Amino acid sequence: MAEKSGADILVECLIDLGVEVVFGYPGGAVLPIYDALFNHLKIRHVLVRHEQGATHMAEGYARSTGKPGVVLVTSGPGATNAVTGITDALMDSIPMVVITGQVPTQLIGTDAFQEADTVGITRHCTKHNYLVKDPRKLAGVVHEAFHIATTGRPGPVVIDIPKNVQIATAPYARPETFEHASYRPQTKADPVAIAAAVEMLAAAERPIFYTGGGVINSGPEASALLREIAGLTRAPVTSTLMGLGAFPAASPQWLGMLGMHGTYEANWAMNKADLIICVGARFDDRVTGRLDAFAPNAKKIHIDIDRSSINKTVEVDLPIVADVASALTDMIALWKDRGHKAADLSEWWARIDGWRARNSLAYPESCEEIMPQEAIAQLYKASRSAKDVIITTEVGQHQMWAAQHFGFEEPNKWLTSGGLGTMGYGFPAAIGAQLGNPESLVVCVAGDASVQMNIQELGTATQYRLPVKLFILNNEYMGMVRQWQELTYESRYSNSYSDSLPDFVKLGEAYGWTGIRIESPRELEAGIRRMIETPGPVIVDCRVAKLSNCFPMIPSGAAHTDMLLDPSQVEGIMSDEAKALV
Repeated sequence: MAEKSGADILVECLIDLGVEVVFGYPGGAVLPIYDALFNHLKIRHVLVRHEQGATHMAEGYARSTGKPGVVLVTSGPGATNAVTGITDALMDSIPMVVITGQVPTQLIGTDAFQEADTVGITRHCTKHNYLVKDPRKLAGVVHEAFHIATTGRPGPVVIDIPKNVQIATAPYARPETFEHASYRPQTKADPVAIAAAVEMLAAAERPIFYTGGGVINSGPEASALLREIAGLTRAPVTSTLMGLGAFPAASPQWLGMLGMHGTYEANWAMNKADLIICVGARFDDRVTGRLDAFAPNAKKIHIDIDRSSINKTVEVDLPIVADVASALTDMIALWKDRGHKAADLSEWWARIDGWRARNSLAYPESCEEIMPQEAIAQLYKASRSAKDVIITTEVGQHQMWAAQHFGFEEPNKWLTSGGLGTMGYGFPAAIGAQLGNPESLVVCVAGDASVQMNIQELGTATQYRLPVKLFILNNEYMGMVRQWQELTYESRYSNSYSDSLPDFVKLGEAYGWTGIRIESPRELEAGIRRMIETPGPVIVDCRVAKLSNCFPMIPSGAAHTDMLLDPSQVEGIMSDEAKALV
């Protein structure tokens, strides 16, 4: 068997594993790998402008295609710059393999130029990581890394490869099959637990499906199965931020997103339910609010492939460790086999309709200023004519407004940073999504503050001729920070004003983008239509009302039913205890 360099072995492994795109930035400790890539045309390398941008592009690519994202960066600062994106992928369960260069093995531990303890630094923000010191072990590590990243609860895996290992030679043959000796996540549910879940669901008078990103991570089949079981039971469905699109927003059974900026009806239905079926979610603090007040009278079923997520924050009555699609398949089959019919939920739906009548997503109208909610509503309306639409977001008020006012009908069309809340995620994620979905309309909804975190990636989109649309809701503030300062710090706006903003239109034009500025409600519809219809990348500076707040809102430390609603529409519904918090 002919021997190859470690760099060639790595590239051959990537090709054998079906990798088509690598996001990266070269440096001294990975030059052998870049030299190997030079002669392999099967892999498209995308040159980013910052390593954090590479990780978020890989996340956007993975989330929108279902394939693992792959990143290649150098040692030292190259690896440390990637840590934020690695942590983001861990929090949101995104399959990603990050390949980092390292100083030669004989220099490890000597504080050599551009040395960093990459394995130590990433130990707690990866699903697993490796330092490969033997070129003969490299191929096995690469195949194992992709297996770990993409199975069970997906997540990021780091492979740290010293430069001398990249140069040294070893034999390589593509493995016929791969099985890990010890890592074997449980995907099939216990039949006894499935039977118990079906009977609890059949007996419930006030059931609700509480769904999360795990439904989407399980694949398109899981979303279809969720729709089927919701149809069989006629129970209402709500979702976390990460689960949007798994259930169609147009369905009358859809209650909208729940949690800190969720709808009035979703949060109250969770509180008054007698059975919560948690599917691929994790009872995040943004959903539960104050734990001792969360859904006090509901029995809880929790379906999750990650055993460690069950009973971590909320004690449940019935844990089911399994892949979401597998568990829902078994539940539907048993429901039908036992001849169950949907219960009469008319009284439950009447209560829900009463909560819906509060119209908690209402916002004030204005003829003088562009309301940010209206900007999202107009974007949703205009984009419906496109064949396929993918929305990414940065993090802040604009993110929540997009989640509230853009209706998602299919999975993998909504890409946002949920667990880590990473400003700077959305724009590079849109680039990654566009690369993976070249025929789709990809729009990043951004704020004027967060978009500047990775705005250098304008150059990446230009270089690869990607028709990404960057829609900036510009209120000249770090909007969510300002909102919290208004509501909890007596409007002391300490360092939340975005001073010295660039002219986004001119900045876009400097990179070869089309720039559009929208300054009044009269220009909004036409401006958005022009953005969508203009070929190539477009940046839109949409000047919105500066002091708009995002409602509903549950203050930190309050119960999940203690919601502040828009004061221009209705009075906030809060307990005296919750009011004391603000």
